[in-house]
Amino acid sequence: MAKWDSCGSSPAFKQPHWMQIPFTGQKQEFNRPPTRTVRSMSQSSTDSFSKLCVAVHSDTSDDESSPRDKLQKSTKGPSDFCIKNISQADFGRKEIEMAEQEMPALMNLRKRAGGEKPLAGAKVVGCTHITAQTAVLIETLAALGAQCRWAACNIFSTQNAVAAALVKAGISVFAWRGESEDEFWWCIDHCVGTETWQPNMVLDDGGDLTDWIYKKYPELFKNLKGVVEESITGIYRLYQLSKAGRLSVPAMNVNDSVTKQKFDNLYFCKESVLEGLKRTTDIMFGGKQVVVCGYGEVGKGCCAALKALGAIVYVTEVDPICALQACMDGFRVIKLSEIVRHIDMVITCTGIKNVVMREHLDKMKNGCIVCNMGHSSSEIDLVKTHVVCACIAALTCSTVPSFVLSITAATQAMALIELYNAPEGRYNKDVYLLPKKMDEYVASLHLPIFDAHLTELSDDQAKYMGISKHGPFKPNYYRHKLLSHIDKH
Repeated sequence: MAKWDSCGSSPAFKQPHWMQIPFTGQKQEFNRPPTRTVRSMSQSSTDSFSKLCVAVHSDTSDDESSPRDKLQKSTKGPSDFCIKNISQADFGRKEIEMAEQEMPALMNLRKRAGGEKPLAGAKVVGCTHITAQTAVLIETLAALGAQCRWAACNIFSTQNAVAAALVKAGISVFAWRGESEDEFWWCIDHCVGTETWQPNMVLDDGGDLTDWIYKKYPELFKNLKGVVEESITGIYRLYQLSKAGRLSVPAMNVNDSVTKQKFDNLYFCKESVLEGLKRTTDIMFGGKQVVVCGYGEVGKGCCAALKALGAIVYVTEVDPICALQACMDGFRVIKLSEIVRHIDMVITCTGIKNVVMREHLDKMKNGCIVCNMGHSSSEIDLVKTHVVCACIAALTCSTVPSFVLSITAATQAMALIELYNAPEGRYNKDVYLLPKKMDEYVASLHLPIFDAHLTELSDDQAKYMGISKHGPFKPNYYRHKLLSHIDKH
């Protein structure tokens, strides 16, 4: 029986040979400058691409009927799916191919582990954003041996062309952009509720899929080997189940892995908050008074980006440690109610609910922008926001940098591989952090694109530090930062 530490960290695992972190002394491809593949397009290809663009953009909201009311067929791929328009598949494939160029970890993972098929026999049901970047993850899981069925975790972020390309490639997808709430749950139900296919792994983003299985298909947990959850919202739910003794399978907390927190939450949001607001409002940030609710990694990224463009930034926090960090970074920490009458913009980054309520909205000046950078819209009283401009900026109003998504997606893939292949007894019915060795491995997969060369510890240095010269270089409880559990994504 394996031992666990008090932080819920993962027990020791056997490292496969393809999971070796390359150092400078080893034969590798680091000794030449990084290159990016540039694909030329012939005139005929350009013409075809232009036609595809026209076809995709002509698919407007004129057709108000729900996809679930239509008979859908695909000449290739599964017959069990429900998407907006299968004819967009070729355009969606081009989007996926472009994303692959900026997602080196997943592409390297296919090369290194594709031969061994570490997910052979895995049946993964997923509920994430369906974009070109997550499509690269889904197809990587398939390349590693998994069968996949997918629904969307967000009704606004699905790229219809990408969903079509996945279906054509053999993935059963139930999602389209602009689903109603009823359609959202219908898609999840049809993704899970089939008599001919039962999942043994869950990949969730927000906890809705896991919650649906608990409520409607609890018998599926008999065959499930584990749940991998990416968002803080879903992690809250899993910890609540664990505390109540109702968690039926081991779960992997990807949100609090270093690679997710440090790169996705910080660097992605640092760029997307500006992009999303610029796209939707054309606002100038210089001199604007902005309140950022929450100073976790997401809040830190948003504050840094806004400050760099000359905005006057205030922070609200419930955690005294994060509040002190905000003060030391030069931001004034206040309550929203203290300044709500004077601000030009509110950005929520907390992951909890009821942050901006009716009483706040009533006091805001005309034109104040209310923006959510969290996983869902529960932070803002959206029912009554018609008096202001409100937007969900994280993925609805902006694109996702493919390179950052490569880091998070590779972490998700490694968590699935670990849980699926773990021997009986390694994990109990509890929530675990990703093994530190896997965190470091994911980071190492992205270094070649920067032509980065790792220094290898000498035997004497490793002995002095009391660690292996090949890692892990930090203990499992070390997070590279102070965690804020009032955070996003």
